[in-house]
Amino acid sequence: MDEKDRQIIRTLQRDGRMSNQDLAEAVSLSPSPCLRRVRILEKAGVIQGYSARVDAKAYGLPITAFVRIQLERHDEATVQTFEREVGRMEEVLECHVMTGQTDYQLRVVVASLDEYEAFIRARLHRVGGIGSIDTSFAYGTVKDSMVFPVI
Repeated sequence: MDEKDRQIIRTLQRDGRMSNQDLAEAVSLSPSPCLRRVRILEKAGVIQGYSARVDAKAYGLPITAFVRIQLERHDEATVQTFEREVGRMEEVLECHVMTGQTDYQLRVVVASLDEYEAFIRARLHRVGGIGSIDTSFAYGTVKDSMVFPVI
């Protein structure tokens, strides 16, 4: 991947709906080579898809929780079960494997604190193999960017 590919990616991260003509102009390429590069980036899996960014509160999910999970055991079966089950939970928008005292950090969105409690009790606790759950609730967002830094 070269600098021109990175320019294409950053431009599409800002506006994934722009036409190829506008994209080509923004990155100083003619349309045909620009489209060729985009298709190569898509085929290689660098560009994984296109989606709409939606305000969670406006959608009806005003509660964002960051949930830190520590597993009881780290054997293959426990890890695979946890990751598979969390992958099925729609409330979990992100799940990251962490270093340090926490094994996983989840970003969870729900409509209310009652729904969060139900999520923990009825869904997460039933996964099994979890040693501890620690939650922090976000009460505001300072920055939320999808655009990568220039490297």
